Amino acid sequence: MEKQFEVKTYGFNELAQLYFPHISKSSASRMFSHWINSCPQLIEKLEETNWKKRSKYFTPKQVKVLVGHFDPPY
Repeated sequence: MEKQFEVKTYGFNELAQLYFPHISKSSASRMFSHWINSCPQLIEKLEETNWKKRSKYFTPKQVKVLVGHFDPPY
């Protein structure tokens, strides 16, 4: 049975590791940051939810924006 992705508050590193489970935590965070920063439309949508580039956590609303853009990590 496939695991369902849960929309909740995630730490930046925690969510990055879900998207990049087979690389180190620091590499996953760098890759995830690159994904986000390479899409101005995504940044704009995240900023509408009060997200800041140095945020250490994503709220459930921000996670919905990310999952809507990238698809769930599972």
